[in-house]
Amino acid sequence: MTIASFLARHRRALVLCGATLALHYAAIDWVGGRLSAQTHRPSELPASLMTAQLRLALPKRVENKPLEDVAPLAPAAVPRKAASRAAPVVEPVAAPEAMTAATTAAASEVAAQVNAALANVEQAGATQAQTGTPPPAAAQGETPAVVAPDAAPRQGLRRYKVNLPPSATFDMTVDRVDADGTKWTGSAAMTWHTDGSRYTASVEAGVSVLITRINLLVLRSEGEIDDYGIAPVKITEKRARRAETATHFNRADGTITFSASERSYPLMVGAQDKATVPFQLGGIGRADLNQFGSDIDIQVGEEKEATVFRFQLIGEEEIDTRTGKIVTWHLSRPPKPGSYSSKLDIWLAPGLNWYPVQIRNTEASGALTTQTVSNIKMTDK
Repeated sequence: MTIASFLARHRRALVLCGATLALHYAAIDWVGGRLSAQTHRPSELPASLMTAQLRLALPKRVENKPLEDVAPLAPAAVPRKAASRAAPVVEPVAAPEAMTAATTAAASEVAAQVNAALANVEQAGATQAQTGTPPPAAAQGETPAVVAPDAAPRQGLRRYKVNLPPSATFDMTVDRVDADGTKWTGSAAMTWHTDGSRYTASVEAGVSVLITRINLLVLRSEGEIDDYGIAPVKITEKRARRAETATHFNRADGTITFSASERSYPLMVGAQDKATVPFQLGGIGRADLNQFGSDIDIQVGEEKEATVFRFQLIGEEEIDTRTGKIVTWHLSRPPKPGSYSSKLDIWLAPGLNWYPVQIRNTEASGALTTQTVSNIKMTDK
C-alpha cells in the first residue's frame, strides 16, 4: 500500500485528529490567558510588608561604663521675703501712754502685712509642689527669679543619630501567661504617625474573655521631632480599673513631672515615654545600625518616675508571625535592682523600616506578656 492510498483511505480520520488538536491548543491558550489576567489583576488590599527579609552584619560589641541613676530633683526651698523695718511713728503731742499704743498698733500692722506676704509665698510653693513644678529661685531672698522660657533640656546622656521610620499602623496579637500559669489571648493596635515636625503614637492592648474584650492598657503620646529624635510633650496612660494619669515633658524648665506624683526629674536629652521608645530605637537603627554596637541608654518618663533604660543588642533572630517568619534584631533591657524589676524585650525588623514587630514584658513575678505583629499598614509614603 502506497502512502497516497493510505492517506486517501484514512483522510477523514486524519482531519478529525487535526481538528481535535487545534481545538485543544485553542482551549489551553484561552485558559492560560485567563489565569495570567487573574494573576496580574491589581489587588484592592494594601500591599503587605511582611515578606521583606534583610540580613545585616551585626556591629562589633563595645563595652559601656556602668549605668548611673537619674535622681529626682530635690524640693526647692520656699523663698521668703525679708521684712523691712517700719519707720517709727512719731506723735510729738501725744502722751507717753498714747505713744506706746500707737507704736504697738503700727508694729502689729507691719507684722500682719509680713505674715500675709509669707502666707502668699507658702501657698504659691504648695501649689507648685502639687503640680510637680519646682518653685522658682529667689534672688537675694526677695523677688523670685523668672525661669527662661527657652531653657534647653538637661544634658547627660549620649546623643544618637536618628532617622525615624515612616507612619504606619500595626495589628498585633497579645499572649499573656500569668505567674500561676493562666493563659490569656487578645489583640492590640499600635499607631505611629509623623509629618517630620510633630508626631502622635498610641497603644491599645486588651485580652479576650468569653465573648468580650477588656482593655488592659491605653497609651496616647504626642509631641515634636527635634535634633535628638522623638521629643514627647505629654503621654496619658489608662489601665483597667485605674484612673488616667499623665506625664509631662517640660522643655521650658528642663523637668519631667507627673499627675500621679509630686516628684519631678531632670529632663535628659533624647528622653522618651513608654509609647515612643520602640520607634526611637527603630530610628536609631535606621540612621546607623553600628550605634547598636554599644548599649543604648534612654531616659523614659513613666507614670510616677523617670529612669534610664539600658538596651543591649542580643543578636539576630527569626520570629514567627501569622504571616510568616521575619528577620529581626533582638534588643533587651534587663531588670535593674532599685529602679525597675521587669525585663523588656523589643524585636526590630531591619527589612521593614526597623519597625518594632514584637514586644515582650517579663514581670518580676514571672508573668509574661508578648505582643507580636500580625499586619503592618503604611499610612503615608
